[in-house]
Formats: sequence, structure tokens, C-alpha cells
Amino acid sequence: MAIRMSNNVIVALNAVTLLLSVPVLAAGVWLRSRADGTGCDHFLSTPTVALGAALAAVSLAGLAGACCRATWLIWLYLLAMLALVAALLCFTAFAFAVTSRGAGAGGGGGDYSAWLRRHVEGSRSWAPVRSCLAVAGVCKRLEKDGGKSKKAAAGALGRGLSPVEFGCCRPPASCNFTYAGGGEWTRPAGRGPAPPADPDCARWDNDDDKLCYGCRSCKAGVEGELRRDWKRAAVINAVFLAFIVVVCALSCCAFRNSRRDNFAYHSSRGGWRRAGDA
Repeated sequence: MAIRMSNNVIVALNAVTLLLSVPVLAAGVWLRSRADGTGCDHFLSTPTVALGAALAAVSLAGLAGACCRATWLIWLYLLAMLALVAALLCFTAFAFAVTSRGAGAGGGGGDYSAWLRRHVEGSRSWAPVRSCLAVAGVCKRLEKDGGKSKKAAAGALGRGLSPVEFGCCRPPASCNFTYAGGGEWTRPAGRGPAPPADPDCARWDNDDDKLCYGCRSCKAGVEGELRRDWKRAAVINAVFLAFIVVVCALSCCAFRNSRRDNFAYHSSRGGWRRAGDA
């Protein structure tokens, strides 16, 4: 009976973990398929998908080991759980470090960590992100939304706009460009093509494939969106880590009790007892 109860505990815990792996996998797939600027943040969606797949695999191993009473599968399950706890701990600490405030970026950048700025603003890193922004049609959706277009044209402080929309789909307010409808903006009369106040003014282009995708403000917008997503992921991972630690601890206790009861059962059937039990 005790052996059966220990196995039932392991089965129940792994059934819950298996169910929880489904929304984790769904969240990773959703992040990968998002049709806005953050659809480019594959280094957030990929770990999420990997985490969901790992949880599902570990849970299935635990279920199979408990149902079939395969000791080697239970050992494999416990080792995998410990590795998962270590990986979650490292990822959560890294995510909090990435979302912490850094020394601040110059120009149009925000107060982001050095790692995040380096992995977004580098020429090799920014090229695929810029291409993704253009393909995703972030600014085309903004042009179709009349309310948002009016806010952008009025040079508002970003109310109603995402960081990516605010930084990539309109010239900086300091440029004093005039909204001409659609995605068109006109430069102020009597001023050169490169106003000294903000270099992004010279980078703006009315071409739908260019817009402000090369602006520092656009990079800052992507960094802001990524930091928001990473911060959410860090909080979720912290909660999930606590749950996994509890599951791992309970599974270890159940496995220890199962081995002890199994040893006592076979010892009693063999007609002998351990020394000191008499």
C-alpha cells in the first residue's frame, strides 16, 4: 500500500507538471509567431519552447517510471529534475540581470543593460531585427489605425503607442516634421536635411521599407519591448522555479519512501530482518 501511495504521489505531481508544460509551450509558440516587432526576439521564444519541451519530456519519464515501477526511469527523472531546477535558476537570474537598469545608452537609447544593448544595436544583430520589423508590417498597422496615426502626427508622448511603434514608425518629435497622411512626413521648410539636434532626423525616410528602422530611437524601442518581455519571463520563471523545487522535493521523498518500503517488503518475504530491527 505504501509503495502504491508513493507511486501515486509521483504520478499526480508529474501529471500536474505535464499539464503546466502545455501553456509554457503555447507561450513559446505564441512569442515566436507574434506579428509585431517582438516577433524577432527569438532568443526569448526559443528558451521558452525548450523549457516547455523539457518539462513535458521529464514529466512523461516520471509518469512512465511510476506507472511501470521502472527504477532507472525514476532515477533519470530525478536527475533531469535537478538539472531543470539548475537551468531555471540560471535563466531566471540572467533574465533579472538583463532587465536591470544599466549605465544608459547614448542618444536615443534608454537606460538598458549593456548586454541587451550589445545584442540589439550591433550591426550583425540589428540587420535581421530590422528586416523582421519591415516584414512584420508594424508601421502599416499603425497607418491603418486612425486614432494612433493622429496621436503620432500630433507628436504625443507615446500614449497609445508601443515602444517599437513610437521609435520606428515616426520621426522623433525634436525633428519638428509635419505629418502628411499615411506614412508620409515632411521636413520643416528652410532647414537642411540633417538637423543637428538629433541624428535620427537625417535617418528618417518615407519609404515603407526604411522609415526610422535605422534610427537609434527604433533600437531603443526594440530594447524596451524586449526588456518588458524578459522581465515578465523572469517573474514567471521565478514562480515556476518555486513550484518545480516543491515537486522535486516531494518526488524525492516519495521515491525514498518507495525504496524503503520496497526493501522492507522483500526483506519480510525473504524471512530475515536487518540487524538492529529485532
